[in-house]
Amino acid sequence: MNSAATPEPPHPGGAPNAQHVMTAEERAEYERLRRHAAVRHRRTRRAGSSVLLLLTLVLAPPAVVAAWIQDTVSDTDRYVATVAPLASEPPVQDVLINRLTDRVVENVDVRAVTDSLVRTLQDAGAPPRVIAGAESLEAPLRNAVRTVVDRTVTRVITSDAFQQVWEGANRRSHAAVVNMLTGDREGAVEAVNGTVQLDVGAVVDQVRQRLVDAGFEKAAAIPDTDRTVTLFETEQLGKAQDAMRLLDIVGTWLPVLTVVLAALAVWTAPARRVMLMITATGVGVMMAGLLVVLALVRRVYLDSVPPQALPSEAAAAVYDTFVRFLHDSTLTLLVVSVIIALVAYLYGPGRPARGVRTVVDRGTTATGRAMANAGMRTGAVGRRLADHRRWITGGVLAAAALALVLWNHPTVGAVALVVGVALAVLLLLAVLASAAQPADRAGQRAVS
Repeated sequence: MNSAATPEPPHPGGAPNAQHVMTAEERAEYERLRRHAAVRHRRTRRAGSSVLLLLTLVLAPPAVVAAWIQDTVSDTDRYVATVAPLASEPPVQDVLINRLTDRVVENVDVRAVTDSLVRTLQDAGAPPRVIAGAESLEAPLRNAVRTVVDRTVTRVITSDAFQQVWEGANRRSHAAVVNMLTGDREGAVEAVNGTVQLDVGAVVDQVRQRLVDAGFEKAAAIPDTDRTVTLFETEQLGKAQDAMRLLDIVGTWLPVLTVVLAALAVWTAPARRVMLMITATGVGVMMAGLLVVLALVRRVYLDSVPPQALPSEAAAAVYDTFVRFLHDSTLTLLVVSVIIALVAYLYGPGRPARGVRTVVDRGTTATGRAMANAGMRTGAVGRRLADHRRWITGGVLAAAALALVLWNHPTVGAVALVVGVALAVLLLLAVLASAAQPADRAGQRAVS
């Protein structure tokens, strides 16, 4: 008979009763009920972690986009860093040069000059051949004017001074991005009748003044009405602005909420290592999907911009410049997710994971024992490293994660650097732990 027993409740009179001895049937029923409760508890935890995982995966892409919008809109330095390269993009420079050159040439009345010359020759009684030659000067004169104007405008647009003017103007008009997202019509970037337009008024003013200083007084007549370049044209701009406003509102909390949900999904799961691997893999897949979406949006954007409004090369430069930080952040999260999933797998019982751990352990052990035999023993420090290896490994990984969190906009290169340093530190600590004593003495202690 099973000796397990459960205490009886106290006797009303105060005298304790003898312990009740459980029968085999009672013990079996007890174990069955306990297993049932454990299974039900595991199912509840699995269901809860699955729901949290689903929410994490659904919120991950909009969280990245929201963080990008919030970061770009609220941080002036970040915004200037986003738009500054546009001033040095050759396709964008070509658009500005051609537009401004056309405006200047249109305001130089070459025909009036040639007509005046013809009238003067006629009044002077010049031969018909000379008069006909004067009339044919219009095209060469117009080309000469265009050449000089184009050279002057090109010098302005490609100068370092223009780069500084561009950055300064964008820094002062940083609120224009907010206005564009909210549909207001103020600032350097405007949303008007389904189009997103870039105001280049500061550039027009500078070029106009340079041309006047160079002797083209007619350049002062360049109109102020055509001072914008169409960047995007779509009938869905209103809906996009509504979505942008919502993302701007939740941009601060949505990324934090997503991280918390991911942590809760791992913490509540019965098999936390497996859930960590699944969560990281899922987030990586969502980031890969977001990169695909960005590529598709790029194609839609290029198709939506008429060539007469903005050449395809310039439109591509504008899109790539504006979303490059979003693209870089998404790619960085994809790489981080792959690394986390790989680390979680290597800590598992799989045969490849055990093989990798065995190879690493043998390599570090051999290196450490060679150091010890050469007289470079780590003694008590090495023994402490060996005794607390799991805690030390966790601390190094936590420090690496903290470094990435505190890194200001980490890139793939930054992730590679942090991971490389963490791996180097772990390998070094493992070697130091193995160098606590020589191999022969370690073997004697193991036998004893």
